[in-house]
Amino acid sequence: MNPAANNGSPYRVPPEPGRWRSLSLAVGMHVLLLLFLWAGVSWQSTPPVAVEAEVWDMKVQSAAPPPLPAPAPEPEPEEVKPPPKPVEQPPEVEAKPTPPDIALEKARLRAEKLKEEKAKKEAEQKKLEERKLEEEKEKKELAEKQKREKAEKLAKAKAEADARKKLDDMRKEEMRRIMGAAGTSGTAAKSTAPRIDSGYLASITAKIKSSTTYLGSLDVAGNPRAVFKVDQLPTGEILSVRKVKSSGVPGFDDAVEKGIIKSSPLPKKKDGTVERSLEIGFSMKDLD
Repeated sequence: MNPAANNGSPYRVPPEPGRWRSLSLAVGMHVLLLLFLWAGVSWQSTPPVAVEAEVWDMKVQSAAPPPLPAPAPEPEPEEVKPPPKPVEQPPEVEAKPTPPDIALEKARLRAEKLKEEKAKKEAEQKKLEERKLEEEKEKKELAEKQKREKAEKLAKAKAEADARKKLDDMRKEEMRRIMGAAGTSGTAAKSTAPRIDSGYLASITAKIKSSTTYLGSLDVAGNPRAVFKVDQLPTGEILSVRKVKSSGVPGFDDAVEKGIIKSSPLPKKKDGTVERSLEIGFSMKDLD
């Protein structure tokens, strides 16, 4: 230690060691490090080389070894490409209509709806017209039928009126003849009696019996009998029926008279003629 420094002299920095020496050492260390790294990489990337030993004469000056050949670059491995994947077709997606298409579709549906409603109304109108035509046809047919029936009724009524008039005229003529005959002879009815045959009278009696309906009891003592005078036309039409003798039972008398009237026209004889005046009698037992 410097005694002057201890005696209060100013502080002095010691001198630095040599800079070139430190720099040389650093460079040397870096060179060694680089050599070490190069040797390591070469040892890992180059294949092993066969070692050959040669005998050299130590007296001969050693020559520098030939430089090692540079390692051949390794071929880069070919990239194996995977087979192309099949392209999947995307599923068909129904294209959504654009706003203009939606408007057109709505317009089309509206037009179709209006068309259907119009067709429906036309069909209903056609049905109504057909129904109206059918009703008019039915009314017309009914009117024609009623008109025809009315005409038939009028024609029938006229025919019946003409027949009644003709029958009345014949009755009047017959009554005049009868009255004239009665004025000349009071036994005119009796004088025709012999000409009535039993078969003719039996056919008249049978028809009157089939037309007579008596609901009372026929089991009456004495077998009551009713007699009627009948006048008829040449056609067999009955002009009049007069009760000559009562049976004593009014119901029986009335039933026989109605039966005689219902039997008009009366049967004719075999030759087509009739007796203008007849006396027809019925007993209760005759209706059994």
